[in-house]
Formats: sequence, C-alpha cells, structure tokens
Amino acid sequence: MAKDFLLEIGTEEIPAKFAPGVRNQLREQVQKYCQELRLDYQDLKVYTTPRRFAVLIQGLAEKQTDFTAEVKGPAVKAAYDAAGNPTKAAQGFARGQGVETKDLFVLELNGVPYVYARKSEIGRPTFQLLPKLCSDLITGLHFPKPMRWADLEFRFARPIRWIVALFGSEVIPFEFVGLESGKVSRGHRTLGGAVTPNTPAEYVEKMQQAFVMADPEQRRQSVLEQIHALAEKVGGEVEKDEDLLDEVTHIIEYPTALLGEVAQNYMHLPEPVITTPMKEHQRYFPIRDKEGKLLPYFITVRNGDDYALEKVKVGNEKVLKARLEDAAFYYREDQKTPLAELVEKLDKVTYHEKLGSVRQRVDRVRALSREIAALLGMEEEKQALAERTALLAKADLVTLMVYDFPELQGIMGADYARISGEKPEICTGILEHYQPRFAGDELPKSYTGQIVSVADKLDAIVGAFGIGIQPTGSQDPYALRRQAQGVVGIILEAGWDIPLERLITTSYVSFVYQGIHLLPLVDLQSALQDFFQQRLRFVLQEQGVRYDTLDAVLAHGSNHITRAAKKVQVLAEKRETAGFVPYSQAYIRCLNLSKKAQTQPLDTKALVDPTEIALAAGLAQRKEAFAALIEKGEYEQAYALASELIPMIEALFNAVMIMVDDEALKQARLALLSQCVTILGCLGDLSLLA
Repeated sequence: MAKDFLLEIGTEEIPAKFAPGVRNQLREQVQKYCQELRLDYQDLKVYTTPRRFAVLIQGLAEKQTDFTAEVKGPAVKAAYDAAGNPTKAAQGFARGQGVETKDLFVLELNGVPYVYARKSEIGRPTFQLLPKLCSDLITGLHFPKPMRWADLEFRFARPIRWIVALFGSEVIPFEFVGLESGKVSRGHRTLGGAVTPNTPAEYVEKMQQAFVMADPEQRRQSVLEQIHALAEKVGGEVEKDEDLLDEVTHIIEYPTALLGEVAQNYMHLPEPVITTPMKEHQRYFPIRDKEGKLLPYFITVRNGDDYALEKVKVGNEKVLKARLEDAAFYYREDQKTPLAELVEKLDKVTYHEKLGSVRQRVDRVRALSREIAALLGMEEEKQALAERTALLAKADLVTLMVYDFPELQGIMGADYARISGEKPEICTGILEHYQPRFAGDELPKSYTGQIVSVADKLDAIVGAFGIGIQPTGSQDPYALRRQAQGVVGIILEAGWDIPLERLITTSYVSFVYQGIHLLPLVDLQSALQDFFQQRLRFVLQEQGVRYDTLDAVLAHGSNHITRAAKKVQVLAEKRETAGFVPYSQAYIRCLNLSKKAQTQPLDTKALVDPTEIALAAGLAQRKEAFAALIEKGEYEQAYALASELIPMIEALFNAVMIMVDDEALKQARLALLSQCVTILGCLGDLSLLA
C-alpha cells in the first residue's frame, strides 16, 4: 500500500532569490533520504511561494523495504586465534552488526578469507520514520543569509510560522522551533484564510481556492500569458527579461497583471533611464513595438485578484512618475557639466581604502590601456582614443543620475560623452567597458571597449591579489573570477597575441608608481597566472574540450592565452588522427628516458650509430624552421614538421640501446632524446593524455 505525503513549511516573506536553490535542495534531500531509508515512491513535487516551501511525495510506501546484506569483517587470521576462538576483532565486528560470533561465516575475497555477517532488517512503518525525516528536511536547508528570531539559536531564511505534515489523512506529529505540526495551512495573506487539506492530494487545489498558486511553474506561465495578452492590446510586445520574470514569479502567490501608462513628457529620456526604474526598482515589464521602440506603457503584476484594479493602476503610475521626474531632473542637471570636467571629482570617491581613489584607478587603467594598444601595434591615434576612453570611463559615477540609479553606470557615461562631443569610438568604449557584466553577457565589440574592459578588470584583479584578497572556495565577493573570465573571453574573441605576464607587470607598476603598497610581484605573478589559467580552462571546457587535452597543453603554461587556446584546438584535432598514436608513443618514450639525462648540451661527436647521427642531423636541419613556426604560433605546421622525426626516432630505438655503459655515449643519446621531447612536445605534455 502507498499514501501521499505532504510537508509544508510556512514562513514570513522569503526573498525571491532563495526560491530556486531551495527547490533543488528539497528535491535532492527527499531523494537522498528516501533512498537511505529504503522508502519507495511514485513521484515527487516541490512547491515554493513567498510564504512557504512544500514537498508532496505521491505514492509513498507505507513501510520500508526489508533489508538483507552480507557485511565484510576482518580477515580470518585476525578474527580467530590459533585455537579457533574468536578474537576481540571478531567479537567487536559481530557486536557492531548485531549478531552472535557463532553466526559469522567465511568467504574469500581476492584469495583472502574474511569473516562476514549476514545482516537483516525488517522494514519499519513509514509513519514512524516521517517525524525525523521532516525535521531533517527543515534543518538540512541552507540559505545565503539565514536569520534567527525570538530567542532561538536555529537559523532559517525567515521565521517559521506554521508546519503542515500529512501522511494520507493522518498528521505526522512532531515539534519544531516551538511549533506543533498539524494540517492547517494559510492562504493568501489578505485574500485567503486558514486552509485545511484533508489529504496531500487536496493541497494544490485547496491552496488555489485560498488565492495561492503553490506551483511556481504554474505561476510563471500565468504571468507570461497575462503580460503577453496585455501587451498585444496596445500593439506591443513585452521586453524579454528572464531574470525579471523569475523574480516576479517568486514574489507573488496569486498573479494578476495590469497595464499602466507612462506620461508622454518623459518619453524623450534615453530608454535605459525609463526602463531601469521600471525593471530594477518597480519590477515592471516595459513594452516595445514590433520594431523594438519603447512604447509609453508598462505591465506590472499584482499579488492578488482584480479587485479595485484601476486604483492599483493609478497608484503604480504615480510611483513611476515620481521616479521619472527625478530622472528627468538628473538628466537636465548632469548635462550642464561636460563629462571630462567630472574626472577630477573622482579624487573624492574611494575605490578601496588600500587601493586609493577612483581617480587613481582611472590613471592606472589609462596607462594599461595605452600599453595594450601599443602591444597590439595600433597607430598613435587609436592608442590616444583608447586612453581617452579610459580617462572618461568612470566619470559618470559622480553624476546625479548614476548616484541614484547605479545600474546605469557606463550607459549614462556613453550618453553624456556623446552630448559632450566626444568621438563615437570613445562613447562606445565607455558603454562596453563594463562588459561582460554577468555570466552569458555579450563581450565588447569595439577596440576601445575591449582594451579598456581588459585594463579595468586586470587592475581590479591585480589590486585585489596585491592586498591579499583572493577567491576561496565559493567565496568571491569582488567577482574576480567573473572578471578574469571576461579578460580571457575578450582576448580569445579579439585574438590578441600579447603576453599576460607583461600586462600583469604593467598593472603592478602603476600601483607602485602611485605609492600603493602591494605584495611582492614575484609572489603575485605565479598566483595570477594560475588564476587566469583556471579561467581559461573553464572557458575551453564549456566549449567541449576534453580535460586531458587541457592538462597536456596547460602543463606548459598559458602566458599567451590565444596561443594556448590555439594549441588546444590543434591537439584536439590531431589526437583523433591515426598518425598521432606513434607520435605520442615516441614522445612518451623519449620523455621517460630523457629524465635520466644530465643537464649538458648534445655532443654530436660522441654519437656512433648511423640512426642517431641521422636523427641529430634531422633535428639540426629543422631547428630554425621549427623555432620560427613556434614564434609565429603556427602550431599545426610545427606539429607536421615534428612528425617528420618519428621514423628517425623509431629507427633509433630499433637500432641501439640508450642506457649503455659508455657514459659519454649514454649522455649524448639522452641529450638527443631531450631535444626530441622539446620538438615533439610543441603542443603540450602528451604523457598527460588519457
């Protein structure tokens, strides 16, 4: 027999960002506990609203499955003494398994006899197990910022106010944080009341009657359908924003969408100035026409029914009007001062107490931007434009608009730069230099945006590492991993062939020039190179590259990010070809033997066999051409050139012994193999390939 099981944890309003993680945790925990407790079930549903987490297990078995297992104990020689009596080891094992020593039996494992115990357990009724399972589910949840309440030591997302626990029609009795479990839930805070599902199967329907859509997927779909229908009424489309849709879904229990209007006298403002207060502050959905132009309407979703909806509409319009009136004032006032004149005000804005002001940071980013442009071989005009972009990139931080709407940083800077008469390349660079702002965001496309974005992110990373701030585990409060990944992504997409070490050094020197004390560069270089290499590994793994291909290439470092990625691409292709097997075998054999070589140059006069003389000549003939290919990053051609040596290497191994008694000859042959390792390893350490 089987029954449905329901656990609902009722709380004060929970932040929307907690909901997706809690759903995953509850699902994983239920699956884990049911497996450990040997409880079979048919299906599992997890529900969340702003005031509750709920688990509904359909078809949960009424008792555990019976259990029988053979448990291995100590070896026979340790379990019995010479007279055949059980030792303390055998007695302790038997006691631990709940059996008598006379019930132990012997089985062989890999030719060694061990004592075993046959452990059996009759399944217990599920009703007896559920109180502890409920408590474990609640205490097992983790939140980014849990809180305490009353005089309790227990922490949770928000205070727990009620608990529903049902198995079939029976209440699962247990106490938690001073609350007794029961069968009475609560509906919508203002529209609903007490809700009493008689069985778990009634839960979703009874909550719906109390103006609570328990299923977040149902709420999300309802929101989508309503907002699209309202947008169509005014000939528009809802601006796609999955994050906003998810947030709205998780802050309401019963969605009712309504259409509001934006006063026409605010429509002259830049679109981001209008949409940012809508989305970020009020959680409204902007509406655009078929061509993408912003329309003077918005859609908001009420947590409730359609009672007095017109009054709600008017109230929301008033709130947005106040926001836009502020924005319009800021926009007028900000335009009175050219953007370049605001740069000096950044002296009064602290970037970090140990890293100086934002103005000092601007100077560092300018220097690094100029260096990057020079390394890329850009003409003086482009170098100057990149430097000018870096100078103005942070100026909008002291504008009234960005002070009140920080989400508009960069966006307003680009607009104010345009109004101030700056060149289009500079305006675009200011807009793009924050990109990528988040995972999956677009990378900057303009050369000014790319250069200043990399310089800006490198300055942040070098500065943080320099004062001992590094990501640890899941902790990365300054988003350094995201910024490093942005640097890697930009360099790869732009195809820059510049050394990372040079950029790190230039950035470090800028701090020193300003008198800012950082940890010694010699200590930072290795840590920073490794940090960027981890991000490069992540980016390439996301593209489907095998882990061992990355291990092989990155074993030689990744100072040139683009070159390392190119090596990865070539190695990934070549390892799938028939000729790669003898190539890698030759490399590994040369590598293993050359480890025994002394550090000394190859003495070709000591070589005696025609095969080794021919190999030495072949290496010499290809040395300059090979070096030139490596210098230019032509790794496919370098691999092809190195492949020409394989028949010579195989002939050598077939003809002579390497480890001979003649020390001079042995060392010459080992030195010869060392040179082979260098040229054959042009794509990486092939011994690391699986």
